[in-house]
Amino acid sequence: MRNNLQFYIDGTWVQPKGATVIDVINPADEAVIGQVALGDASDVDDAVSAARKAFETYSLTSNKERISLFDRIIAAYDKRANDLALAVTDEMGAPQWLSEQLQVTVGVAHFKIARAALETYRFDEPLGTSEVVREPIGVCALITPWNWPLMLMAAKVAPALAAGCTVVLKPSEIAPFSGTILAEILHDAGVPKGVFNLVHGDGRVVGNALTSHPDVDLVSFTGSTAAGIEVARTGALTVKRVHQELGGKSPNIVLRSADLASAVEGGVAQMMLNSGQNCSAPSRMLVHVDQVAEAISYAKAAAETWSVGHPSSNAKMGPVASEAQWNKIQRLIQSGLDEGATLVTGGLGRPDGLDAGFYVRPTIFACVRNDMTIAREEIFGPVLVIIAYSDEDEAVRIANDTTYGLAAYVQGERVAAEAIARRLRAGQVYLNNVNLDLAAPFGGYKQSGNGREWGPMAIAEFLEIKAIIGFRNAA
Repeated sequence: MRNNLQFYIDGTWVQPKGATVIDVINPADEAVIGQVALGDASDVDDAVSAARKAFETYSLTSNKERISLFDRIIAAYDKRANDLALAVTDEMGAPQWLSEQLQVTVGVAHFKIARAALETYRFDEPLGTSEVVREPIGVCALITPWNWPLMLMAAKVAPALAAGCTVVLKPSEIAPFSGTILAEILHDAGVPKGVFNLVHGDGRVVGNALTSHPDVDLVSFTGSTAAGIEVARTGALTVKRVHQELGGKSPNIVLRSADLASAVEGGVAQMMLNSGQNCSAPSRMLVHVDQVAEAISYAKAAAETWSVGHPSSNAKMGPVASEAQWNKIQRLIQSGLDEGATLVTGGLGRPDGLDAGFYVRPTIFACVRNDMTIAREEIFGPVLVIIAYSDEDEAVRIANDTTYGLAAYVQGERVAAEAIARRLRAGQVYLNNVNLDLAAPFGGYKQSGNGREWGPMAIAEFLEIKAIIGFRNAA
């Protein structure tokens, strides 16, 4: 049993003032695997106060001092890599291979990228007779979800610390274990007391206390668009800066010039990774009408290679993270059936032989219109829809016909694919099933959010800009 019953505040582990404790459920078998304490507003007050006090000195540290700190963080993280992988598998059901090869490695990558950026990052620069100074914004509340817990925590903590900010982190109460281990790592690395603080809790209480707190200068939130709207509304009461990385319904345009089999198989693989629990997942595959039948055949075959099983097995896919998520996915699959989409493979219920745990069948729908529910709502599960288009202009119109704009994908001849990419309203566009680039800025258009994470540009999101007028006037 993993019991996360303390919070990390001002450099030490403390007993929560909130009295609520909840069970943490293993999504692989629905067993209770631990408990987590949920904080309240007084816990948030303590954490924010510690962060505010620490900001006075940490904000004045040099690039060299922060680089040294990051070196220690990376070394401490590497020592706990196995513990982190086991925690992620337990808390959100990621297969062991996925936890080890991706969940853990992309987390430390964000610390490495931020550390490298500090080598050359210019916080001050001349402009006319003035000096433009980029200063840390202050105390930052970081609120993260459960689907890529380490990556999403590190993508916020690393640039915030690189910028000279102090933070209060609230991980998801559904997947709290990796957040606790991250706090242990930062403690072992010698992060000054109060610079990093961890408070477990739910969004209704702890999340709201953070976003409304008058001494929090910035909120960085990753989660659903509906929750993001509430975060923005609450943060507006104190005119604090709010970064949001929200939902997505990303198009994947397969041009006629693409190698169809490779494009479709790659799109299915990207969709099914992490049980489809990816905000940037290519969930709408757009295929030319003349190639749809062939694409359906390739998609069906590819999806059926995605074995589903217990995270300790060699299965490609584990469960989704919670019963609530499983129920949502089932509801949306049913809506696809009700609205007349053609079920190619997968469908309702658990895969055969998996009677416990929150497992979902890898599912493909064809004959989908872009106004169907399964083409509009973010499913956040292993469900891909195939939509036909007649020409490239229509493909672009369909791709952009969404309230979201987090990511987009284009497969095909390079020059044509690049031209299409420039027409898509999305924060990232992936060409020809390329891998992630964690140094590139990540964030969305429209209701997918605002601000950018990942890479050197993420540091700028945690800075204020000051102009010192007359700094360079002649004597």
